[in-house]
Amino acid sequence: MIVFALNTAFAALDGAVMKDGALIAEAQMPLARGHEQHLPEFAVSLLREAKLGFDDITRFAIVTGPGSFTGIRVGVSYMRGLALVTGAPCIGVTALEAAVPDDARGAAIACLAAKKRPPDRTWWVQTLIDGEGAAPVEELFEADMVRRVSAFGGRCFVDSPEDIGLNLCSIELFVATAAIAAAKASRFDPSGHLPSPVYAREPDAKLPAPRR
Repeated sequence: MIVFALNTAFAALDGAVMKDGALIAEAQMPLARGHEQHLPEFAVSLLREAKLGFDDITRFAIVTGPGSFTGIRVGVSYMRGLALVTGAPCIGVTALEAAVPDDARGAAIACLAAKKRPPDRTWWVQTLIDGEGAAPVEELFEADMVRRVSAFGGRCFVDSPEDIGLNLCSIELFVATAAIAAAKASRFDPSGHLPSPVYAREPDAKLPAPRR
């Protein structure tokens, strides 16, 4: 199986190609904005490094968020298009799933910082079983996240736990990566991991209610 994975949910373009469980190409491009301008060239360059074409891909994988609203939409749309053209399935992997190592087994809870400015700091939180989401992603205020993690009986993967004084046997959660997304997409059921954006919060701007 050949998996081509992209992560556009944060301030970078991140891509990986995995063949039969082995990583054969990987690249990152720091990018605060403008994902849509650089993504096609970035993807082609990564596949060229792997000596592959889009028609060689067995599965596409995209990190669906939460994260950058624009980056997520760009990445999901691009990978959906590739899946439509080639006929290969596209697997959605949440940012929390893509931040927990693929060899993590059993029950775990993963937390990524969302709003980082006090006093209203929030965290994206998801419960996982064997590295796969077992519940939807939630956005919790910091105090609620700390209570959730403190009461959890399994492994806790927390982004920079020292910043909030979380004195547990926590494992620092690394940033979500395309390489982890590729590994997980090779075993995830496509029907349960659709390539749909995960925002975990209501949009800041909403369409007006229809007139009656």
